[in-house]
Amino acid sequence: MPQTRRSGPDPATVTAARDGDRRALEELVAQSLPLVYNIVGRALNGHADTDDVVQETLLRTLRGLPDLRDPAAFRSWLVAIAVRQVRTRQSDRAAALHRSAPLEDAEAIPDPALDFAGLTILRLGLTAQRRETAEATRWLDPDDRELLALWWLKETGELDQSDLVAALGLSAGHTAVRTGRMKKQLELSRLLVRALAAEPRCPGLAAATTGWDGTPGPLWRKRLARHVRDCPRCTEEQTGLLPAEQLLYGLPLLAVPPHLDPARIVAAFRGGGGVSGGVRAVLAKPVLGGAAVALAAVAVLVGAELTPGQPAVPAVGTVAPVAPVAPVALPTPEGAAVPPGPSASGAVSSVPASVPASVPASVPASVSPSPSAVSAAPVVAAPTPSDGVVASVRKGVGVWQFDGVSQALAASGAGWYYTWSTQHPGISTPAGASFVPMVWGADAVTDAALAQARANGPYLLGFNEPDMAAQSNLTVERALSLWPQLMRTGQALGSPAVAYGADTPGGWLDRFMAGAAAQGCRVDFIALHWYGGDFRTPQAVQQLTAYLDAVYRRYHKPIWLTEYALIDFSQGVRFPTADQQAAFVTASAKALDALPYLQRYAWFGLGADPAKPSSGLFTDGRTPTAAGRAYQAAR
Repeated sequence: MPQTRRSGPDPATVTAARDGDRRALEELVAQSLPLVYNIVGRALNGHADTDDVVQETLLRTLRGLPDLRDPAAFRSWLVAIAVRQVRTRQSDRAAALHRSAPLEDAEAIPDPALDFAGLTILRLGLTAQRRETAEATRWLDPDDRELLALWWLKETGELDQSDLVAALGLSAGHTAVRTGRMKKQLELSRLLVRALAAEPRCPGLAAATTGWDGTPGPLWRKRLARHVRDCPRCTEEQTGLLPAEQLLYGLPLLAVPPHLDPARIVAAFRGGGGVSGGVRAVLAKPVLGGAAVALAAVAVLVGAELTPGQPAVPAVGTVAPVAPVAPVALPTPEGAAVPPGPSASGAVSSVPASVPASVPASVPASVSPSPSAVSAAPVVAAPTPSDGVVASVRKGVGVWQFDGVSQALAASGAGWYYTWSTQHPGISTPAGASFVPMVWGADAVTDAALAQARANGPYLLGFNEPDMAAQSNLTVERALSLWPQLMRTGQALGSPAVAYGADTPGGWLDRFMAGAAAQGCRVDFIALHWYGGDFRTPQAVQQLTAYLDAVYRRYHKPIWLTEYALIDFSQGVRFPTADQQAAFVTASAKALDALPYLQRYAWFGLGADPAKPSSGLFTDGRTPTAAGRAYQAAR
């Protein structure tokens, strides 16, 4: 069985550090360093940026500490932040490569000094099966290599299952499915390593490798696996293979380099060293290449070689729409009834009856695919975020058509966006960002729309405000009858996003989730909407986070907050002042970033009419509102 070592601070240390105790802060960082260093080091494969990302992770942890409500949840929160920082770094690197086309060829040249597996195998003389396991990791898909690093830490006792679930931002069931799939791919890769090393090599396998340059990778794994699985000679090579878990038990963590000094990290934090500007100033240190970092792991038998590659994030770049759809006008709040009362949690003082009036009539309200409904909107090259804008994988935005929409989307710093549809005609996806499709209502559950959804990435958002007559307007029974068709897309599936009362026992979402469980339907995360009518920043933030907490306690699933803003619908439609909206953007983004179960959030919305109040972020492609400037700076 795995050792239950579980390095890291106890709740008392976390509490003292949260209260500002300097010694406790240093102890918190010192005890967190090994875990963070191992997650980041393996995820970045020993790249020279490892130290900077480790420091960024710890500084962000310290800055968010005052908002951590449960000290016992610190480890899961820390792991989630570390994984998010790795993904942000990978996204930023991809965006930089996108802007630096002449350097792409140089970037494609492998650097042997950055190959943890190769260096460790060469220098440490691993036992045969551990060496095969190390070599097998090179054949895995990027998302499986990321998961393998976290799973290894769980198997050695450094993480538990709840930490793994929090890090991936998935449900417990979906995490188990992904882990099982990764382990199968690892076992297949181990068999492939053995079969390729056999002397003499199977003639059929030799023929299958024609044209292969000898570099392991997922594409060739899939090609060669067809032969290995069906070949009696190759399958004989699996005789005597130990389970991967048995090869991992009892192995120590990578040693943290001595120049990563907890006291100096805390000093940078207390002295105002920010995540973006102060990290490289924390330590006057040489940049270590992968070889130097790998040599720090001389005592490790296999830890260094179990290195994930690029994490599981949606593909970078523009996603071409499969087939355009005809937009249908949305009702505006003036013509819709307002539902009564707050939710049971008291978090929502008023709720929208429909999408607010700042949305132009062209926002897709339902999906009606038609071969003749071809959008004339051009798809231009995807812009990149402006200098000084903070890009974030978690930060998203709801988007509809307006002049300069693609430029505004890139300038917002959003790492993802959606259009209340399964596609985004005429809207270019910025480098480093991703589009997330939505099946808006019953009319959108068609083969064509679901094919569009599958083509647009790993996530799918469910029905939009089915509890509202002016929105998708579905009964729980109707939604449940349609849900299996959404499940068959194979995407990570978000619940229907109710307008209010998601935490209410017997409410629309509560009955849907109970029905889904009874019918064996899969719901991977909860999608929520929230609009606040109390324009005082501290109170609004408290109401928002209290609502999210109540929903999480009820369903224990990751949450996506897919619409939120300050808008009061209690008597018509009332907006706060520009300064009030901007202050809420800043404070709420900080609070949301501290919630370990909150996977993503999206502001409502990108567009703003300059002639009247709204919650929008940009009046055109170049002009942010006060809220837009605050959102650009939010992490």
